[in-house]
Amino acid sequence: MHTRFTSREVVALTGITLRQLQWWDERRIVVPAREGHRRLYSTEDLAEVAVICELRRRGFSLQRVRKVMRFLQREFGKRLSETVSGSSDYHLLTDGHTLYLETSARQIVDILKNSRQPMLAICLSDTVRQVRAVIRNAEKKLSASEPATSRLPRRSRKAS
Repeated sequence: MHTRFTSREVVALTGITLRQLQWWDERRIVVPAREGHRRLYSTEDLAEVAVICELRRRGFSLQRVRKVMRFLQREFGKRLSETVSGSSDYHLLTDGHTLYLETSARQIVDILKNSRQPMLAICLSDTVRQVRAVIRNAEKKLSASEPATSRLPRRSRKAS
């Protein structure tokens, strides 16, 4: 599987803008490796970008996203994609104030029963699996149609 991605490849795979990616690096939310001035993202970095994109789409502020990522790092002591790569599903639930990380459907049901307000749930495992599937599909298309040195397909996006 592809192990390093340029900024443009991350943009094509996730739909994020180049400026957002640069901003997240500057704020140390997702920090890629560097080769000269080029940012190179690992599969783990790409999974984290995808989870952050999902949280942002759900209305989380960048400050809140940073807290979520720190929480997950503290809870597991390893990277997000390493944590959710097993067969278990991990769900992130929040009522806007409290953050819950659940690993079983029973725990989720208990929290939802006792909640006095709506909860937002995001399946972290599904998000990471989707990223890996997108990477595999992009690589299959490339290997079938072009030499291995070509780039992943790009999507044009306006700067925001």
